[in-house]
Parts: sequence; C-alpha cells; structure tokens
Amino acid sequence: MFFNSLSGRFLLLTIVFVMLAEVLIFVPSVSRFRMDYLQARLDSSQIATLALLAAPSEMVEPELEAELLRNADVLNVALQRNAIRELMLSSPMKAPIGQTFDLRDPPAWELVMDAMMTLWHDDDRVIRVIGEPVKEAGQLIEASLYEKPLRDAMLDYGKTIFNLSLFISVVTASMLFIAVRFFIVRPMSRLVQQIRGFSAAPEDARQIIQPQAGVIELHEAETALQSMQLQLSQSLKQKGRMAALGGAVSKISHDLRNILTTTQLLADRMELSDDPAVKKTAPKLVTSLSRAVNLCESTLRFGKAEETPPQLKSFSMKPLLVEVVEGEHLAIGEAEIDISLDVANGINVKADREQLYRIVSNIVRNARQVLTARKQSGKILVEGRETEDSWIISISDDGPGLPKKAMDNLFTAFEGGARKGGSGLGLAISAELVKGHGGLLELTSTGSDGSTFLITLPKETP
Repeated sequence: MFFNSLSGRFLLLTIVFVMLAEVLIFVPSVSRFRMDYLQARLDSSQIATLALLAAPSEMVEPELEAELLRNADVLNVALQRNAIRELMLSSPMKAPIGQTFDLRDPPAWELVMDAMMTLWHDDDRVIRVIGEPVKEAGQLIEASLYEKPLRDAMLDYGKTIFNLSLFISVVTASMLFIAVRFFIVRPMSRLVQQIRGFSAAPEDARQIIQPQAGVIELHEAETALQSMQLQLSQSLKQKGRMAALGGAVSKISHDLRNILTTTQLLADRMELSDDPAVKKTAPKLVTSLSRAVNLCESTLRFGKAEETPPQLKSFSMKPLLVEVVEGEHLAIGEAEIDISLDVANGINVKADREQLYRIVSNIVRNARQVLTARKQSGKILVEGRETEDSWIISISDDGPGLPKKAMDNLFTAFEGGARKGGSGLGLAISAELVKGHGGLLELTSTGSDGSTFLITLPKETP
C-alpha cells in the first residue's frame, strides 16, 4: 500500500502539517478580517455624519438619512463630541442590541474569541461597535448593524483561505515529495537493491556497492555497507578455500606419503649402490620430488591466498592475450606445440587485467601440459571477440579431451585435474576469478578431437 511506504507517509505527514500550519494562520486571519470589516463600517459611518454636519441645523431629509445609513451598511450612528453623545443617524431596528464590541485597542485573544463567537451564532442579532473617529473628529463613534452579513462575509473569506491553504498544501507537499523521492527514497531504494543483489550473489564483486549518494548520512551508510560487503566476500572465499582444503587434506597426506616413500627408496638406492641403473633412477627421483613440491606449493597457495575484488579498468584485449601466448611459448621447450592467437584490434575489455591474465594463462597452461604429456604435436588456439553485451575469450586445443572424472568434478579443487598428477587448482582459481567479474567460465566441448573453454565477461554493471 502506498501510504505504508516512506514516500507515502512523508507525503501524508507533509499535507497534515501544512494544513495544521494553515489552520493556525486561519484563526488570526479571520479575526483580523472581522476587525477590518467592522472598522470599515465605522469609517463609512463617520463619512455619513459629515453630510449631516454640513447640512443647515444638522438636519437632513428622511430619504437622505436612509440612503446614508444604507451606504454605510449600518442601522444607526452615534458620535461623541465635547463629552456629549449624539445620535446622528438612525433607522428602525428589528431587535434590541445583543452585544457591544469595543475596537479601541482590544487584546489579540479578545479579537479571536469575538470572531469565533460571531461564527458560532447563527441568528441575525443586532450588535454595536465602538471605535475612535479618524482625524480626531470626536471622542468616539458608535454604529449598530446586523451580525448576519458580517458572519456571511467571514464564511466567504474563510472558504477562500481554506481553498488557498489547500492549494499551497498540495503544491508544497508535491515539491517536498519529489525532493524526498529524489534525494532520499531513490538512494535508499538503490541501497536496498544493492543489498539484495549482494545477498543473491556474494561472490560477484560487481554487487559490492560503490558509494555515490549526495546525502552525507546515506553516503556514510553506503561506505559502511561497502566495507561490510568486502569483508564478508573475503570471508566467504577464505571459508570456501579452507573447506576445500580440509576435505582434501587426507588425500594429500596419502599421496604425499606415497611420493615421499618412493623418493626415499630411490635416494637410498643411490647412496648404497654403484649400479649403472642409477642413471635411469635419477630422473624418476627428480620427477617424484617435483611432484611433491608442486603439490605442496599449490595446496598452500590455495589455502592461504586471499583474492582481492577485481579492479575494473578498460584496456585492450589483444596485448593481454599476446602476453599470455608468448609466455606459454617460452615454456613449450622441445615439444611440438603450436599456440596461435586470433583477436581483432580495437577490442577494449573492462576487467581486472592481472586477474584476467591469470584466468587465461591457467587454462592455456593446462592445455599445453596435457599436450606435452601426450608427447605428440598439438595445437592451441586462443580467440578473443566481443558481442553487444559481453566479451568472449575462447581457448581450444586438439588434445585427447577431458576424462570422465575431471568432467564430473570440473572447477573443483583437488578433484578436477585433467591430467595425471594434476590438482585441478588452475581451473578452480580461474572459475573463482571469472565469477568475481560477474562472468562465466564453462567447458563448451570436449572429446577425442579436443576441448574448448569459454570465458564470458558481461559488459553491463548492476
């Protein structure tokens, strides 16, 4: 419901408070209107007496007297001069005077009470008004008049004030509503959406809020939320690594024990024997030691590393892929492996350059190691392109394809190794880094004619 929202409640409260302010203005305004109304009748009555004073013997015809009273909108006029009160103009009255009001410097509260009493009475009683003549034309002037025309005029004035107050309230409330919607509600809605997005995908670094609110309090809230999201994201990644590491400790211990046992036996044989077979044993010893060292180092790196959120910047895709390909060429050695690159100039990708290099190099290195272990010639093709909404990097090889065990545990550390002796850490790390970019790393095809991995990075940010 609209009025259960922050915007709706703010709009409702704004209208109520503005109307309350207008009511507080309405009462003294009506009181002032009543006083001005009565004072105008006294002024008109004094002007009417001037015609009487200008006449010979201060007498006028009854018809002229009635017209003067009608123009002044009063029933009779009395003027006090030289301490003598004189009835200057008079006409028949339907009822005696019901109440007298003195306009000579009355207190504000009295004016308010008199105005409310005038609105309260609905009969047409006769009232008398006392005031001071202008230009010191006497000590005081009195006029009697019917109260109903005064009440009708006050009600008409009140309706005008009410309509004006309502218009001002609506305009003010609308302007405040728009301002609050723009400066407060919209940033808060964005904050809520960021929280929801991060809750749905805490591994996606794009969901970490970037403070940009103009309101100081909201900016501080966004900054605090960003700090919390960064810490939580790092904690989740670290816990995930530790969980994977803990599950693999027993397997690592078993494999490492076997490797070191073999190494120990070979080393003992080298020390105790001069047999020519040592020349054949030495490479096996080196291989066993290398496997043990590599396995230990990979495990420690995976368990202790803390990947920072990607720092997204725009850069050219081609130089990065050229760097990866050239680095792998140096590691080929004597193997007959051809690593080629197909990427157009002018493709700019927005990502973390260092992390994207690690992603691509891990996959290319895995393909090179598989082809090298096969001891046959092979080809690796790295392709880069872009679509309307994403950047795509494809790594293909003509190797033997992935074994079933590797496919069943793809991107799982210590389980998804594609070659004998492999730990699967390269793919696991690459998948995690791609996910941090909000992208996707997937195996699109694999078989006896080769495998293809696809890296997709989205262009749009949430």
